Amino acid sequence: MKSSTRTKAQEKCQYCEGKGYFQLLLGGSETCEECCGSGKRER
Repeated sequence: MKSSTRTKAQEKCQYCEGKGYFQLLLGGSETCEECCGSGKRER
């Protein structure tokens, strides 16, 4: 079962940590350009 957890972790976008966006310091958020907001790593 550890391998399935590991696979899910590998699928997350490494830049936004799977959230699909970045929280901005002054408020609001911005879509992650690396994964286009999906939160998943592009292959």
